[in-house]
Amino acid sequence: MKIARRLLATWTGFIFVFFYLPIAILIIFSFNQSRLNIVWTGFTLDWYAALWRDSVLIRTAKNSLIVASATTVLSVLLGTAGGWLLFRYRYRGSSFLETLVFLPMIVPEVILGVSLLILFVTIGLELGYTTIVISHVTFAFPFVMAAIQARLAGLDPSLEEAALDLGATPFQAFIKVLVPYLMPAIVSGALMAFTLSLDELIVTYFTASAGTRTLPLEIFGRVKKGLDPSLNAISTVFIVFTLISLVATEAIRRRSS
Repeated sequence: MKIARRLLATWTGFIFVFFYLPIAILIIFSFNQSRLNIVWTGFTLDWYAALWRDSVLIRTAKNSLIVASATTVLSVLLGTAGGWLLFRYRYRGSSFLETLVFLPMIVPEVILGVSLLILFVTIGLELGYTTIVISHVTFAFPFVMAAIQARLAGLDPSLEEAALDLGATPFQAFIKVLVPYLMPAIVSGALMAFTLSLDELIVTYFTASAGTRTLPLEIFGRVKKGLDPSLNAISTVFIVFTLISLVATEAIRRRSS
């Protein structure tokens, strides 16, 4: 058993190195002085300073923030309402509906992107911010809904009943009693939806227009042209922001459990 545990620990360590070593190298080389970015020649912060002078990157970053913010708001509204309704009202077909809601979480992103593009073209909806936000909400709000349902699993039914007995309407009971109870899950789901939307590439590739390119699309386009040290810098910023969001999400989840 000791040998087996050591082998498993070694294999786990190898997997972590395999996944995270390239990210660590990218972060280190974002401070590399060399423009070729192949051999370490010295420490510099010039590539981070260059980000602020790159108008295209700044514009695409603003596009990403606009899309992520709108996606987060809509995902929180839909996820909270959907999670509560499926918890509060059980009827024939509710399990099937719940399965359909969570389906975008497991469908390959290429298939999701192509199907959404076909839908938008069929109904005549012009590609732009609207189509990007709709596509991002499609796969983001189930994560919010999952967090809400996990929180509702530990709900004491007497809380809502007590509010109703004291004269509150169902809407008032939901706003003043249930929303504060669900707030940790709402914040956790919102951070997750914001992070997913900010980092999304494949679905956005099919649903964005030339004027609404997001930062991941711009980075992907530049990578195909060749090495660019500023891309290491912007990727590092993305990685740090994503890690902060994930750590905050996990901390809120543990605090609410």
